[in-house]
Amino acid sequence: MDRIPSVDLKDFISEDPKRKQKFINDIGRAYEDIGFVALKGHFLDDALVDSLYGEVKNFFNLPIEVKESYEIPGIGGQRGYVSFGKESAKGKKEGDLKEFWHFGQYVEDDEERRKEYPENVEVKELEDFNKVGKQTYQMLEKTAKYVLRALALYLDLEETYFDKYIHNGNSILRPIHYPPITEEPKNAVRAAAHGDINLITLLMGAQGRGLQVQRNDGEWIDAIAEPDELMINVGDMLSRHSNNKLKSTIHRVINPPRELWGTSRYSMPFFMHPVSEMKLDVLESCIDEDNPKQFEDITAGEFLNERLIELGLIKK
Repeated sequence: MDRIPSVDLKDFISEDPKRKQKFINDIGRAYEDIGFVALKGHFLDDALVDSLYGEVKNFFNLPIEVKESYEIPGIGGQRGYVSFGKESAKGKKEGDLKEFWHFGQYVEDDEERRKEYPENVEVKELEDFNKVGKQTYQMLEKTAKYVLRALALYLDLEETYFDKYIHNGNSILRPIHYPPITEEPKNAVRAAAHGDINLITLLMGAQGRGLQVQRNDGEWIDAIAEPDELMINVGDMLSRHSNNKLKSTIHRVINPPRELWGTSRYSMPFFMHPVSEMKLDVLESCIDEDNPKQFEDITAGEFLNERLIELGLIKK
């Protein structure tokens, strides 16, 4: 496989059982093979996407001292601003060449759950930044719900199996700015090779070259989406839960050719997390003689905490 398979969510939500089943088969096989798909037919419209990019660019263009005033200590970067070079991939010393922002869950129907998460951070300088961020978050969360419903059916589970775990889940929308590169990077890239922590990741902004995915044979291939597509990949939580039937694939964002060093890159991953108490124990339907259980039992909250320590975002 030298390109990422493309699927259309409209097939899954159509009333046509054949179209729905074809979507389930296609996305399931893609996730068994390469761990990535490009998805058309999602719930984001062009106007919302344009608004988000405008607001995000406005934020990252603010003076550094203004941005740093939104960097909240003691919460592991879960909300607000995370400054340039703060995050590194697991096992890598060098910080990634990026700065980013975190929008988190908007809990409106569960007071105890609301207390579990840090508050979202309001940017005073930009009137529409938080409103547009919330709208985008909710449309990506809705898209992710239907993708997970398809995967539940592929894994021989009830269609709405994941719904109760992702409602008010600990999901994150992360607008990322990769600034222009001003000097030869010392072993640093825009995002070093890594796997994602969560259930699935929905990525806006994969239209240009930069994102690369590692195939099973170790070769790297470009993951480039069409303008109307989201790139969606499996994270480690779903890989564990499915006994590695669905693959959490290593990916990276490489530095551009030198002639493009003077340009910024923006991308907007939405990391779909469940509620912290979800058990990630290997599903019985994914265990057989040829595929014995590969992972210890753990909850989503425990697994996330382990990984944030490895990434250097929280201290032991």
